[in-house]
Amino acid sequence: MFYSLTGKVVFADENTVALDCGGVAFSLTASANTLRKCSAVGSTQTLYTYLSVREDALDLFGFYEKNELECFKLLTGISGVGPKAAIAILSALTPDALALAVASEDAKAITAAQGVGGKIAGRIVLELKGKLDGISLSSETAGNIAASMKSSASYAGEEAVNALVSLGYSKTEAGVAVGKLDGNLSTEEMIKKALALLAKNF
Repeated sequence: MFYSLTGKVVFADENTVALDCGGVAFSLTASANTLRKCSAVGSTQTLYTYLSVREDALDLFGFYEKNELECFKLLTGISGVGPKAAIAILSALTPDALALAVASEDAKAITAAQGVGGKIAGRIVLELKGKLDGISLSSETAGNIAASMKSSASYAGEEAVNALVSLGYSKTEAGVAVGKLDGNLSTEEMIKKALALLAKNF
């Protein structure tokens, strides 16, 4: 029904932003990531929109970037993930971070979202695998996803990732670091070199 709305911000709080469009103010539920970019009262903003239709309510959601809207649609298409949970996930993770967590099979990263448990996070990783390829990602994230996928392609790489996770690194961090290394290295060499990369934040 609505593709986007452009108007002046007349109100914003921790969950919503209201846009005055030609004298009509629309209240949109938005993620923390969107609100950080467009919540200045008096500024003119354009938000991509999604209208959720239920028996007892019509809820309008707003997104600063189109790739966040696409992620929202994919998330709400998963059984057990409603609009509220999807917004919570996109508040905790940017589309790039979500894509990297899915590629790394890092369900724990998704549980950082309020109200999202391990079972739902695992289902998200399983069902979104390969479905985020069409989302516009930064070149750095695309490279990190490729590196993360490469790290699980060999036994040594997988073992190195598991060892780094046991040392306290997230599966995403470990997968990206190991994926940047020569796949012919031994597990021990991979761990040592990956630790050096992690110490430098890649």
